[in-house]
Amino acid sequence: MGTGRLTGRRDQEATTVPEASTAGGTAGGAPRSLAEALRARDDAALAALLHARPDLLSPVPGDVTQLATRAGTRASVVRALERLDRFALQTAEALAVAPDPCTYPVLESLLTGEEGTTGQDNGARAELPRALATLRDQALVWGDDDRLRLVRTARELLAPSAQRPSPTGLGPTVAEATSGMSPTRVQEIVSAAGLPGTHDPVSAVSALTGLFTDPERMSALLDEAPAEAHQVLGRLVWGPPYGEVTPNPTAPVRWLRDRGLLLPASARTVVLPREVALHLRGGLAHRDTAPVAPPVPAHREHRPQLVDANAAGQALAALSTVEELVKSWEHAGPLVLRAGGLAVRDLKRAAATLDTTEPAAAFWIELAYAAGLLASDGEADERYAPTPAFDDWCELPPPERWSVIAAAWLPATRTAGLVGEQDGKGRTLSTLGPELDRSAAPEVRRRVLELLAALPEGASPDPDALLDRLAWERPVRGASDLRARLAHWTLTEAEVLGVTGRGALSGPGRALLEHRDPAPLLAPLLPEPVDHVLLQADLTAVAPGPLRRPLGDTLAVLADVESKGGATVYRFTPGSVRRALDAGHAAADLHAFLKEHSRTPVPQPLAYLIDDVARRHGHLRVGAASSYVRCDDDAMLGEILADKRSAGLSLRRLAPTVLAAQAEPAALLEGLRAMGYAPAAESLTGDVLVARADARRTPARSAPVPVPDGPPVPDDTLLGAAVRAIRAGDLAATAVRKEPASPSVVPGELPRTSAAETLATVQAAALTGSAVWIGYVNADGAASQRVIAPVRVEGGFVTGYDHTADEVRTYALHRITGVAELAEDQV
Repeated sequence: MGTGRLTGRRDQEATTVPEASTAGGTAGGAPRSLAEALRARDDAALAALLHARPDLLSPVPGDVTQLATRAGTRASVVRALERLDRFALQTAEALAVAPDPCTYPVLESLLTGEEGTTGQDNGARAELPRALATLRDQALVWGDDDRLRLVRTARELLAPSAQRPSPTGLGPTVAEATSGMSPTRVQEIVSAAGLPGTHDPVSAVSALTGLFTDPERMSALLDEAPAEAHQVLGRLVWGPPYGEVTPNPTAPVRWLRDRGLLLPASARTVVLPREVALHLRGGLAHRDTAPVAPPVPAHREHRPQLVDANAAGQALAALSTVEELVKSWEHAGPLVLRAGGLAVRDLKRAAATLDTTEPAAAFWIELAYAAGLLASDGEADERYAPTPAFDDWCELPPPERWSVIAAAWLPATRTAGLVGEQDGKGRTLSTLGPELDRSAAPEVRRRVLELLAALPEGASPDPDALLDRLAWERPVRGASDLRARLAHWTLTEAEVLGVTGRGALSGPGRALLEHRDPAPLLAPLLPEPVDHVLLQADLTAVAPGPLRRPLGDTLAVLADVESKGGATVYRFTPGSVRRALDAGHAAADLHAFLKEHSRTPVPQPLAYLIDDVARRHGHLRVGAASSYVRCDDDAMLGEILADKRSAGLSLRRLAPTVLAAQAEPAALLEGLRAMGYAPAAESLTGDVLVARADARRTPARSAPVPVPDGPPVPDDTLLGAAVRAIRAGDLAATAVRKEPASPSVVPGELPRTSAAETLATVQAAALTGSAVWIGYVNADGAASQRVIAPVRVEGGFVTGYDHTADEVRTYALHRITGVAELAEDQV
């Protein structure tokens, strides 16, 4: 017998009591609806509900009834359930399969096991009040302990159904499973179970339910079952509760089916009734409960000084990597794809430039983008390039530069770890693409750092224990465990960024988490920038530390970085020297620069290299015709024409010292350089063009705004105003009005008073300082009910304190549909 897909029927018990009701007050007994339960709360409890579920504030509910209705909508309930910890969610799941209403002892037995059985009270009994209080505070459960009710929408989401397996693994009740069964078949099951026959199907189902919920009679019935039947039940007891059967089932299956221990769900499917499963489970709704959050112990302990030193080294490397990446896009940044984002080949090129992997390169690109250091230029031929903010960032001291990128990383919703995966439509997600935002990323990132901060200083956790804790705090609902992946990426990114060191939270990282400036803590940990290098005879220079800004910028143009680490090694090549000459530096300037900043003599091979490249630099001149090459040495031009490598440039001689080409000047320059020459570009006037490193910048661009994870959490001011508005609206909706004097007015409805009656009533209220209830239609035609205390009536307008809006307002008298005085006990 195999298990099959869950089927089942919607639990109908939750529809017996309306959750949103306009009945006022709870005097004389327990609340009869969710609205009454919310109405009985004090202002602090209502504010706590709105703080925990900010989606209920958009827009502010008009009264408590609207608040209760909105709290029961599917989208809001789903969002609230997703933010419960595992035990609070298990408590809600137990209520979803419990009778409605449910008593506290019954709920407790579902989570700890029936008394006298092998239950699992692993702290569930002590933690249940906390979990239940959480559900009550978030308006997912209402009612006293003797009549607990899960809101209808939550019951529908968590209870078993034909389309969705139950989180508890329980199936439908006996009444639900037999609702479509013929009365004759029900009678056969009742008789086979040894119960007295009855002609009433409802009584028969009730008798069968009573049997399955009676531990003694149920144990006696199961004692008669064949041994193989117990094995069949054992495969279904913890779910899924459905199993497929053949047209001719085995004898054990027939024995169970005949006695209702298995009920038919379809022609070839049977289901284990909920009451039977609970008896076999010992009354437990879950196989394993998790009432207490799993601890996150210290896995390794390091000296805090060692952690901070390691993190500072990573921070310095991060600054160097970001700067190198953005500078590599200064002249010819990568093109923006038509659908947005970076092409795969450009990501590979960036990874090669940074000497790292493609996922790591994607992270650095997204980090620079989140910090506002690079963006698209918005041109017709759209490319990515540095922003003006990059120049300002480069001028900051290293600790402040790190603060900028770290502060951009923590709240960013851009998720580089998704690069290369596919979206729901089968499209590959690209770096800087529009589909990389995940609103849960900032919350997970901050929570991971908070768990690290809770450990002793210098201690690092076991990553698996940390992931278990996060999974308990927000249980995964669905197939994709995005939160676990976000947590794993956070640990990796925090380490390479320098927020952590050796897996432990660093001092600057702790300051970042606590909204303090980390720069003062990072500054003493970073080495002081040096103003010199060590030149070596093998055409290399060693920087014994981070270089000061002018020296570092010039050396980055004059030489190529060969290796990084505690000391950076630069290599001088003909191409790097030519790059410096193209930037406007003369050979004499380069000699003087090296002599000034080197602690060792300038090696003779390096001096020869600079002079040799300088001697040939600019001997050829390239300009724009389509393009041309001119040179005073016609023999050199003849050599170029004879070279087979120049065939792709389509060169032809115009004069003894001039060659014309079909290629663009930039392509011609690159082609000649690839052939081993050192041409220089010239302007229309014949002057040598100097290539500046900061030639290309995007227009001013702000950093991307993180995608919010739902409505923002309201502040105390907004919460106070919202609670006052809800209370005032509730007063208007539930206030007791005096009976109108006109017999044509129906009691309890909005009186349709005449203009004269309306004017007289509000004038009298203004004189006596009393409040009145009015119906008002605004300029858009929207009708509303208001409780106002008139202060002044003149010029066709009434000005007064509006209890509903908690402010003084003015209303046009001709838009007031009717007015009634409030009963004295409501004033």
